[in-house]
Amino acid sequence: MATTDRPMHYGITNPISMAGPSPKEEALTKSLLEELKRQKSFEGEEEAKNREVVLGRIAALVKEFVFKVSKSRGMSDAASHAAGGKIFTFGSYRLGVHGPGADIDTLLVVPKHVSRDDFFLVFEPMLREAPGVTEATGVPEAYVPIIKSKISGVEIDFLCARLALAQIPDDMDLSNDDLLRNLDERCVRSLGGSRVTDEILRLVPNVAVFRDALRCIKLWAKNRAIYSNVMGFLGGVAWAMLVARICQLYPNQCAATIISRFFTIMYQCTQLSRKWPQPVLLKPIGDGPLNVRVWNPKLYPADRVHRMPIITPAYPAMCSTHNVSASTQEITTQECKLASEIVGRIFEEGAPWSELFGKHDFFSRYRYYIQVVAAANTDENIKKWSGTVESKLRQLVLRLENVEALRMAHPFIKGFSRVSHCISEEEVNDVAFNRIGEAVVNRTEEEMKAAPWSRTVYSTTFYVGLGINPKPAGYVGPQKLDITYPTNEFKKLCKTWELFDISAMDLHVTHIKSVQLPNWVFEGGVRPTPKAVKRPKPTKTSPVTHASDVPSKKRRSSLGETSQIPAAPLTQPVHAN
Repeated sequence: MATTDRPMHYGITNPISMAGPSPKEEALTKSLLEELKRQKSFEGEEEAKNREVVLGRIAALVKEFVFKVSKSRGMSDAASHAAGGKIFTFGSYRLGVHGPGADIDTLLVVPKHVSRDDFFLVFEPMLREAPGVTEATGVPEAYVPIIKSKISGVEIDFLCARLALAQIPDDMDLSNDDLLRNLDERCVRSLGGSRVTDEILRLVPNVAVFRDALRCIKLWAKNRAIYSNVMGFLGGVAWAMLVARICQLYPNQCAATIISRFFTIMYQCTQLSRKWPQPVLLKPIGDGPLNVRVWNPKLYPADRVHRMPIITPAYPAMCSTHNVSASTQEITTQECKLASEIVGRIFEEGAPWSELFGKHDFFSRYRYYIQVVAAANTDENIKKWSGTVESKLRQLVLRLENVEALRMAHPFIKGFSRVSHCISEEEVNDVAFNRIGEAVVNRTEEEMKAAPWSRTVYSTTFYVGLGINPKPAGYVGPQKLDITYPTNEFKKLCKTWELFDISAMDLHVTHIKSVQLPNWVFEGGVRPTPKAVKRPKPTKTSPVTHASDVPSKKRRSSLGETSQIPAAPLTQPVHAN
């Protein structure tokens, strides 16, 4: 006889412990939640209501969109209304761990007669005209086609999936694998986010404990600048699955204990091996109705090289951490070790939880950085161009890891966007190289309009910290660091983008010292006072051989003029860290 009882245990193994929390652990959980509130990790009631109102308007707009397309296909009013259409949220909002100002990942599910072209040609214009919409930008060429928007102050990313059904009812459930039949790969990928999120919630023993623990881990990871899938760190889904797995191993524990076990196990998994001995699974990998690739290192050589495999629980199973590199794995391991030590002090010595959420030190950690500046002539162009550059920055990191003198290439998790009002070609050129003077920083749009010549430049700057190997024992002479090849290859890769326009977009990769970092990369725009360190007597060093794309008075950005004059290589002294 069928049973509706919950399983005896969650996950692929038995729990490590079935014990419940002690009074001390419960007290620590209470103090943790108080600290999360002080850190403003929870959104206010007013913002929560605004999100619900916005989602309600979107749900109505989607039905209107499906009705409009249905009518254009010659369907009757009754059939067009019955075609339906529904939205599903996923990501942090669906998991219940979003904070103030967080975006909402939203999936539109539409019937078979509504195409992806309709999503961009019909729904996007309808969205732009809807009340409260201030931004709506479609990216149809993305790996997962997306429309980014801002509605009544809420950022919403829209995906679209067309099911092989004539109607999409209001009670549609996406958990049935058979719904994936006869869908193209982009629709399957679009459905994946919602299906994975729902499966994670189904596979944890206590959703409330899971949410409290995950909210803590998210805040920690963001503050320590290790929260970004695109940059090669773990993204939101991967962190969620790791926390869910710890919850499975300690099903009756409270959030504070889950967090303590989380950091201990994470560090143990990574310190002993360059590659995790086993993938993280919330349930066994299963087969499904499609002839699609499912993560399997026995069959696919590419799957064997994944360094920290965390496998999604929804079919088709995929590795959520395929972007992790040697550098980002080492950085994550170091941060988990440090966090484990801090949590140990919290449990044993009564240290405050606030110690766990200390800010990163990325911009004071290294002596040398690579600065990647993507620039464009319009707001729409920079959004697409900087997104393309960001998506390929991991390739620069991988190439830098092969440079003999480097022990680490550490990417920062986000770019810094600026809008600069320039009144000369020299200023345009300086902005393209991120040499932005006070006059440009403080210039208003009105002052720019009054100038005889003006141009607005939109730029986004990314940074990679360079960890340099110490000199080998017995090594005599200056240490050489040649990063010409990886930087040039990265620029070529970016400029192969099919929508790259040399007259409207520019890209510069330069090597800078830490003292050359702009103030706005630091917390509050204030550069911290350097600690007094007794330096050894300087010695003669050799130059850094760098890419030709470096600042020069003769060099001109393509945003300032169409002709480009090659510059001589920049030379910078290098001292081993």
